[in-house]
Amino acid sequence: MENKKFGLSKINFILIAVALLVIVIGFLLMTGKPSGVEFNPDIFGTRRIIVGPMISFIGFISMIAAILYTPKNKD
Repeated sequence: MENKKFGLSKINFILIAVALLVIVIGFLLMTGKPSGVEFNPDIFGTRRIIVGPMISFIGFISMIAAILYTPKNKD
């Protein structure tokens, strides 16, 4: 049986999963009660317009880093 080499290693897939989790957490922080008929000032809250997008952005940047990460060989 021939030894197949994949483009990404196990650590890459773990890092990608962590980055995806961070992205999902960022999007969850941006959700909340909709404004509806009456005005809801919470739609302009710090969590929705600053914290959530920054966490998602960090997740997207870490996704790129996870794909580009090259583990060191022990040889």
